[in-house]
Formats: sequence, structure tokens, C-alpha cells
Amino acid sequence: MAKPGPEKKAEPKKRAEIERLVRDLNYHNYRYYVLDSPVISDADYDQLLRRLKDLEEETGLVLPDSPTQRVGAPPLEKFRKVRHAQPMLSLDNAFSADEVREFDRRVKRFLGTEEDIEYTVEPKYDGLAIELSYQKGALATASTRGDGYEGEDVTVNIRTIHAVPLALRGEPPPERLDVRGEVYMDIEEFEELNREKTARGEAPFANPRNAAAGSVRQLDSSITARRKLHAACYGVGAQEGARFDTQWEMLAWLRAARFPVPVMMRLARGIEEVLAHIKNIEEARHTFAFEADGAVVKVNDLALQDRLGARTREPRWAVAYKFPAHRGVTVIEHIVPSVGRTGVVTPIAFLKPVRVGGVTVSRSTLHNWDEIERKDARVGDTVVVERAGDVIPHVVEVKKEKRTGTERKVPPPQRCPECGSRVVREEGEVAYRCLGLNCPKQVRGRIEHYASRGALDIEGLGEKNVALLHERGLVHHFTDIYRLRKEDLLALPRFAEKSAQNLMDAIEASKETTLARFLYGLGIPHVGEHAARLLARHFRSLEDLYGISPERITEIKQMGEKIALAVSRFFGEEKNVKALKELKALGVRITNPEYWAPVEEEAERGPLAGLTFVVTGTMPRSRKEVEALIEEAGGQATGSVSRSTDYLVVGENPGDAKLTRARDLEVKRISYEELLEMLGKGSPPGTLF
Repeated sequence: MAKPGPEKKAEPKKRAEIERLVRDLNYHNYRYYVLDSPVISDADYDQLLRRLKDLEEETGLVLPDSPTQRVGAPPLEKFRKVRHAQPMLSLDNAFSADEVREFDRRVKRFLGTEEDIEYTVEPKYDGLAIELSYQKGALATASTRGDGYEGEDVTVNIRTIHAVPLALRGEPPPERLDVRGEVYMDIEEFEELNREKTARGEAPFANPRNAAAGSVRQLDSSITARRKLHAACYGVGAQEGARFDTQWEMLAWLRAARFPVPVMMRLARGIEEVLAHIKNIEEARHTFAFEADGAVVKVNDLALQDRLGARTREPRWAVAYKFPAHRGVTVIEHIVPSVGRTGVVTPIAFLKPVRVGGVTVSRSTLHNWDEIERKDARVGDTVVVERAGDVIPHVVEVKKEKRTGTERKVPPPQRCPECGSRVVREEGEVAYRCLGLNCPKQVRGRIEHYASRGALDIEGLGEKNVALLHERGLVHHFTDIYRLRKEDLLALPRFAEKSAQNLMDAIEASKETTLARFLYGLGIPHVGEHAARLLARHFRSLEDLYGISPERITEIKQMGEKIALAVSRFFGEEKNVKALKELKALGVRITNPEYWAPVEEEAERGPLAGLTFVVTGTMPRSRKEVEALIEEAGGQATGSVSRSTDYLVVGENPGDAKLTRARDLEVKRISYEELLEMLGKGSPPGTLF
């Protein structure tokens, strides 16, 4: 197949024919893959495509948006990283009509209006979020969402999706336009793919979303091309030379430019119209060819979106309503304890396979032994299993009326199933934890986590290879990763010259990392990717965290007491600091581009701007909702009282420790009602203890 390159000279007639064929074939692709309404037969299409290929071979002229360029790229060694020009934020979730109405009230409160807001409503596709970056009208880069700030370059794979335009229509095209959407796989095509994988003896994909994500992340684009992927585009990121006033206008432009857009989109004025259309989508979703796990609601006016802005991870102008979970009835065949990387022993229910929401479920988490006791779940019980989106299926109900008397209780383990060490439950915790310092499951889990994609991203250090290296005594801690030699790997099964070299290259590449990724990779309890990024934004270097106090951590917005204590304990442990210094001595170099990076603007116009609050006690709303009210008004809600706290919001049965700490520091105390008054009228004087 001819490859695009510097434009070649061709006879005017042949050039004109190539241009016409490219234009016509792209139109027929649009009719077939986007509109699902072809106007020519497959045989006629194939004849046109064959003629185009012949002309390209003859003349050497290959246009950038030629349909011949959708397949044929050589396999990649690995995906390079792509920084998003604008962050790809996640959406806040709502699980009831009342929560959607509360979202509307927050929007109005922030904007200072009582008038009905105009919203767009569309189905929430359960797929893989992507960004398509067009430069001067041509598709330049396609990337995954990643952590929202940095994704993977999957351009060669996205080019194989016929529904994605390779060039923008219209003259002149925008200088730059980043189009955002979802790549997904239809349910029938997902099931067919799984049948093929099972026939080959391979493990099937868990759900259509995983199948789509796995297909997009293939290093060999020919594999992606063989799988039937679709796309739905619903938004725009960075742009130069294109301007829209409303979300609806943007969607209309995308449709006119032949992008696939979501089905059943609607413009709605007022939240009750929004809820009515959400109900329409929910009732129709069983007719969709794809998995839809909810509906997305967005403020239509883009100027209002700009005013509303975003919190740290979520825009204030959008919410995702999640449909009720799918449920199925099955039988618990076994309950088996499973050890995680932090030593927590979790009971896993192995189930008689059952179809739940289009996916076969064969196991479910039972969370902990308190939960088993509360539900009185036993081996042999008939149970109701619930699955919502990508959440691990869980048992929601035991059908006790179905019992025959043969059911068997499973007590908490006294010994670790992996290493035989004692299992204990610390006071105040629900989790049972293995005390074995060298428990193989914990050791392997920590190393796998350190090497995972969101952390140090060491391709080739997955579960099987980590287990092999650990069994052979080559790795016991992630510092050992950097002591591996190529000859060590070549002595192991499954490793040949190329695979050994690839892993050594990946290990070497991981030595250049960022503080946020490194902190996440350390596996500190309660420190996920978001918390790691927050720490990186507030501390210049790793050394700044050595010996850190919990109080210093809780001064950071969104850092609660559990995270603060876990971080302080980790960096206060001498052996941990020693290991960190050892990693640096082995060549790990940590940069911190997040430090002092521009943080999304908070609500400068809000009545609580610049004020810090701590919430304690029972109130008319949940603590999470009260903290959300504070943040929507520009304030900061933290988990513990410190010298930087301005107000303690006190409900019924407040925590004694917070009251005492607030009294000692002379922090002002207000009630829930006084907080509401502040939201509407500004700061009251408050009451000193």
C-alpha cells in the first residue's frame, strides 16, 4: 500500500480522479459507519477502493485523508505520552432525580439566578474516552484520557476506526481543534469477539468497555483494525479558529463535519425537562446496540460553562446521572479469602456464572467479614448480584427463603491463605490484615502496583512476570527492579532476547519519572492518583515530605485525616526513607512539573472564597453534600481542624476531638443554619468556644 509523503506530481486527470474517489469513499464511509444508511453495495464500494489503490500505486499520490491510510501501520514498540492542551476532567455522578435537582440548584446558586437553565442531555456511552487533535484540518494525534492531564498516543489505532474523520470538512478548517468523545464496541460484536477468544483458549474480556480499551491499546494496529470499534463525539477541548456559543451549536457543527455524535440528544430548558428526557433515555437503552450506563447533563451556554469553571477534577457545569445497576440471581459456590498488596484479606464469592447487564459474572466481592455477618451470606446461598458500569459486581441480597439447610458459614481467617502468618483485626477497623512482612501476595502486589501504568509504567512487569521474578528470588522490593540484569531474565522461562531487552529498556525508561507518578507508585494507603497529584502540587520534591506532620498535610484542600496520617507514617518510617534514597542511588530521577502548576480556578466570586471549614456532627444533609456546598461557594472543606481553619460547622453529636481542637485554637463555631446564611448573605461573626 502506498504511504503518504511529500505531495507527488500526477496527471491532472488522475489527480482529479483520486480527489473524487477519496471524497466519494469518505462520504460512503460516513453513510455506512456513522449514519448506518449506505447508498451503495459493498461490492460497489470495494470496486471504488480498488481503483483508488491502483491510482495511488501508479502515481505515488496519497492524500492525507485517503481511506487507504486507515490500516497498515507497522507495530509500535510502546505508546508515547501526550499532554492534553486542556485537562480531560471526569464528571461528578448523580444517582437519583433529587441529586440531579441539587446539581441544578448548585448551578443557579453559583450563577446567582433563579431562572431556568438550558441544558443538553445525551446518553452516557460506556467506552474509552479519547481526544482527537486536528491541526490545519488533518487528524494529527489521537490520545487516551489517561489521568486527565496526560494520555497515550493511539493515533495509528484510532485511524482504523472508519467513523473517525481523517480530515475536517469546511473551508478554511480551524487551525487547531481537539474533539473529545468515546470509543466503544457494540454488545453483539463484543460477544462475538469473546466467543473467538474463548475458542482460542484465551481469557474473554470482562465487558464491552474493556474490549474497546484493550483494542485501542494494541501495539499492532492490524489487530485493532480487525475489531469493530465505533465512536461518539460530544465535546471540544482546545481550539484555534473555531468558536461556538453553545454546546448544542458545537454538537451541530460536529454532526455537519461528519463526526459521529450521541444518539437521542436533546436540548432541555429547566431541570424537570432534563429529568423527563433522562427517563426517555433509560427506557430506550435496552434498544441501543451499545452499553449506556447513564445520561450526561451539561449547561448549554458555553459562556456560563466558563463562569462555572471546575473543581480540581470535575467541571461544575456537567453531571452524569447513573442508571440503576443491573441485577441477576445466582448461587455462591465458594467463599475464598484474597490478600491484597496492603495485607487486607477480602472475602471473594465464587458464583455460578450468571448474565448481568450483558456480561457474564462468575465472582463478586463480599467486602469484609462484617458485611458477610450483616447479610448472613453462606456458601450455597441463592443471592442477588448487582453490577453497575465498571464497578466490581457485589452481592446485594441473600434469598434466605431459598435455603435448604445445606448452606455453610465461612468464618474470618486466622491465618493468611498465602503465607500462613497471623491475621488480625485492629481496633476500630473492619479489615482483617495479614501481619506477614514477607507475604508473597503483598510483596508481588506492591511491585505490580509500582510498575503499573498510572505509576512508573514499566511495560512487561505484569502479574505473571512479577510472580515469576519473585519465585526465583530476583525481586522482593521495588528497589530490586533496578538491580535486574538481562542475563537474569534470559535464564527464565518465557523470556527470549527481544522480550528481555524490552523489559530492561522499560525499566531504564522508568528511571525518569514525575513526583505525582512516583508517590502513587509507592502504594501508600489511601493515596490514589488524585491525592498523589495534590501532594506534588504542594511539595517541590520528595525530600520535602520526609518527616512531614499530619497537620501539614491536612492544610491541603481535600486531604483528610486518614490520608494525612498514612503519608506522615510512611515518610516518618526510617526504613522507607532509606529505600527511597536507595532508589535515587540506583538512578531514579524525579521531576515535578506539577509544583506551582496553574490549579483550576476556584470560585473567586463565591461568598466563602478564601475561607476554610471543617464539618462535624449529624446534619440535614450528608457531610459530603455539606462540603460540596462549601466548595461550590468558593470555600475549602478539610477533614481536620488546624490553625488555618476559619469555621467549624457543628451538627448534632459532634466529634469531641474536633470540638476540643477548635476550642484550643480559638476557631469560630457555626451551625448548619448559619452556614446557609453565609451562603446567601456573607460571613456572620461566628461563635467562639
